[in-house]
Amino acid sequence: MEEKNKSEMQIAREFVYYSQNAVTSGNMIKDDLMKAGRMDIAINVLISAFFLSHDVRKDVKLHLIFEGPPTPPVHILIEYDEDLAISKKDVAGLIKRILYKCPSEKGKTVKAFPGCFVEKKSFEALVDELDKSGKNVFLLDKKGTDIRDLKLNGNEVFVLGDQDGFPDSKRHLLKRIDKITVSPKMLFASQVLTIVHNEIDRKEISQ
Repeated sequence: MEEKNKSEMQIAREFVYYSQNAVTSGNMIKDDLMKAGRMDIAINVLISAFFLSHDVRKDVKLHLIFEGPPTPPVHILIEYDEDLAISKKDVAGLIKRILYKCPSEKGKTVKAFPGCFVEKKSFEALVDELDKSGKNVFLLDKKGTDIRDLKLNGNEVFVLGDQDGFPDSKRHLLKRIDKITVSPKMLFASQVLTIVHNEIDRKEISQ
């Protein structure tokens, strides 16, 4: 009974990682991941989103929006599935295989693997969709409100970008999103995600 109550208190975690340079074709992911639009950052974000020491997080949804060449945009959704065989050593291979299965037409979603979905969808369309579904969307920004002052209820979506941030074309959308921060320092995207996880973990323990 105690284990059930603890599970019920778990706060779901949903993240959106945006990269204007990450490639949108599996053929372009080769040995040098930095040349694939800094795909190395996306890989580190995925690892930070799901992996624990000797375990994986089962309450995470990770959206990856890639707007690099040759056929942007691509939206990848990854969530826990017990039938998804995923290893930290082959995250690049997983993303590569998902991109191979991306449909060419908009409006069609393909289930690439258990828990992995891919489609042609823009960052703007995804954020609007999340907002209309009732999610509280937050942008990770150094000048935002401290996450420790935020009351979390499991309905949040945390948006973060790569080392180049967001282009000017996204500014009109980002202005509408509440901003939160996890540190007074500029951190790697994967570090930001880890800290968000930690803050939610701490709040769950204190409940």
